[in-house]
Amino acid sequence: MQLIDGKATAAQIKQEIAEQVAAIKAAGGKTPHLAAILVGHDGGSETYVAAKVKACAECGFKSTLIRYEADITEQELLAKVQELNNDADVDGFIVQLPLPKHINEQHVIEAIDYRKDVDGFHPINVGRMNIGLPCFVSATPNGIMELLKRYGIDTKGKKAVVLGRSNIVGKPMASLLMQKTNPGDCTVTVCHSHTANIKEECLQADIIVAALGIPGFVKADMVKEGAVIIDVGTTRVPDATKKSGFRLSGDVDFANVPPKCSLITPVPGGVGPMTICSLMKNTLLAGTKAIYE
Repeated sequence: MQLIDGKATAAQIKQEIAEQVAAIKAAGGKTPHLAAILVGHDGGSETYVAAKVKACAECGFKSTLIRYEADITEQELLAKVQELNNDADVDGFIVQLPLPKHINEQHVIEAIDYRKDVDGFHPINVGRMNIGLPCFVSATPNGIMELLKRYGIDTKGKKAVVLGRSNIVGKPMASLLMQKTNPGDCTVTVCHSHTANIKEECLQADIIVAALGIPGFVKADMVKEGAVIIDVGTTRVPDATKKSGFRLSGDVDFANVPPKCSLITPVPGGVGPMTICSLMKNTLLAGTKAIYE
């Protein structure tokens, strides 16, 4: 069993991006600029956005953090989105999810100019991804594909099971794994809360991507010998031994599953760092107008 080190891989990729940005600046080009809108004070969102701002600094990007209280109206938020759409200095921007319940997230996602949608959530980017056209790909699935590539994991003709069907991870992950690319060319099964015989489906899988948000869901008796396990779950579980009072738990029973695997991502330190890294890659693409002129 080998651990897939997302933290080390992400550090390497950020170094590669920083070198490209340095070359752009040296040639008199524009520094890529990422803006982030944070609404309210959700603990997880605060952590993610802080990590994104830090990553921007490591990559040599310009970053702007725009904060609002949770009582901002949908109209006010949409007005800010439009302002960023029209700001020539901002190459890409994100609106950190989740948003307060009185704001329709889909309205906000669709209001973002798809050419600046570095989260890859806009329907145009999602549609282009599904038919294999250049686009901004959703950060977590894109990060997982990068890990598969950099670890030389053979996916061609393999059976992949994706646990979860969210628009952010499950659906795009399934689409990317079945594309005619490398990595890709998998036979993909998507399982969710209404799937019968999930255990049997998992036992056939060469690759399992667990993105249900249920701590410890994937047990050792659901994994065949030599499978590759990608654990997307990051749930805060109470833990009195930790100073914070909680620990992060993945969707895989990490105490018992690893001996069955050939490779597995830990939580934390696996998929999480790659998600932020993918956002940086999308920001570089936006800044260099590599996809949309």
